[in-house]
Amino acid sequence: MHDFDWQPDILGDGYRQHVLELGDDPDGEGQVAAVLVRRDVRPGESVHGAVLYVHGFSDYFFQTPMADFLAERGLAFYALDLRKSGRARRAGQTAHYVSDLALYDAELERALSVLAERHPGLPVVVLAHSTGGLVTALWLDRRRARGAVAPVAGLVLNSPWFDLQGKPSHRGVLTQALRVLAKVAPRHRLAVMPGVYGTTLHTSGTGEWDFDLELKPLQGFPVTVGWLNAVRRGHARLHRGLDVGVPSLVLRSDRSDLSGVRSELSDCCDTVLDVAQIARWSGCLGAETTVVPIAGARHDVFLSLPGPRAHAYRVMGDWLEQHGLSASSARSRRGEWSEGDGAARA
Repeated sequence: MHDFDWQPDILGDGYRQHVLELGDDPDGEGQVAAVLVRRDVRPGESVHGAVLYVHGFSDYFFQTPMADFLAERGLAFYALDLRKSGRARRAGQTAHYVSDLALYDAELERALSVLAERHPGLPVVVLAHSTGGLVTALWLDRRRARGAVAPVAGLVLNSPWFDLQGKPSHRGVLTQALRVLAKVAPRHRLAVMPGVYGTTLHTSGTGEWDFDLELKPLQGFPVTVGWLNAVRRGHARLHRGLDVGVPSLVLRSDRSDLSGVRSELSDCCDTVLDVAQIARWSGCLGAETTVVPIAGARHDVFLSLPGPRAHAYRVMGDWLEQHGLSASSARSRRGEWSEGDGAARA
């Protein structure tokens, strides 16, 4: 086995990271890298497969209860901070900027090869959130097209970003404008309405999650023309129909509130994406797709209030078991993953 250079991670004991150097940035921002984080397998845990988690925009991996939940089901847990994101962003680089979502294939393939080498012959489940859901769906479609689905055996998407919010007429105009502007001012920052999502999550607001605000700002990082143009091209490809080659589970909230105004709805709905769009376009993943709305869930269903959070975990656990992708522990069989399971430490 290759001797990977695993170093201590910001999450502390039980987590280590490996830097994936990717060379010169095709978008001209120096040397780029991604960071693969692993949760150490603990005494008494068995490994029957692995998970590769991919975050969304203005995000990074910090959700340790999610890693614990999957490890309890026999899945070795890994998370990838993509280039210019989270742990992987370097000085002078525009946060999360890429001109083409296919550029992420480089680190996704590198990460998958690490999992395959460390766990030969075992299935891999790709788990992704928001923009990461779009990125990984497009990547898996390209893998399937070249006959390289294995070792990936399942895809779980947590509120994937499958279309641009707003009226269809506005989306069309904006998309056309982005195509033009991306050629001349790709890093121009777009004006985005402030939202409430970050403050519902973080302990500095009304939330329970103590994530690093340098890596995941409450109002997010600036949205650039070139990046959003890349996302819109990805949306267009999805809408023409993909085939990710493996069964998929799509989790989403049952409703959205995109007003940007704090209210009693803010903690129990998606305040970032339009869940009707997620429902509409999930069928474009191809293969076998299961879509489950989680009543009262936030945008990241696994960062929801305790009740919806527990529901989301139960649905994912059941789906993994039904597809032969987990080895359920005695604890899960007793139904002890409850609403009280704790918040992440970051």
